[in-house]
Amino acid sequence: MTAEQPKIVLPRWLKPMNKVIVALQRLGLSLGAMHTLTVTGRRSGRSRTTPVTPFTFEGARYVVGGYPGADWVANVRAAGHGTLATGRRRERVAFVELPVEEAGKVLAAFPVEVPTGVPMMARAGVVKDGTPEEFATLAGRCAVFRIDRLDGDAAPTR
Repeated sequence: MTAEQPKIVLPRWLKPMNKVIVALQRLGLSLGAMHTLTVTGRRSGRSRTTPVTPFTFEGARYVVGGYPGADWVANVRAAGHGTLATGRRRERVAFVELPVEEAGKVLAAFPVEVPTGVPMMARAGVVKDGTPEEFATLAGRCAVFRIDRLDGDAAPTR
């Protein structure tokens, strides 16, 4: 690993915490900006659910793959679509991965729009200081997906 790409170490509590968040969401509890993403597994073909925090930037919604090599990112790349849920609201969505040239600008917005995600990424070694400039340099390492609603203009279903 180079100095620019430190070793990523996920917190041990991340998977158990994700399971708790998914369970609470399934009970219909809304957890702030956090959503659950359900997508078909690329190998198993079974539904896989993980917490994500979508955010709006320049009129479009995005989600950032917080860790290089995250399984949910590979599943989204393979499936191209899934379901986002918060509380009892669900919406079918398509995911469009941004090219590196466009991803940096959206990544720079992440610490401003989703400040709760910065400490977790810092503890894992993805970023050091968590500045917008530092996040912009993650383009090409951390995936950025634009979220497009598949349900037309209708409100998310309950």
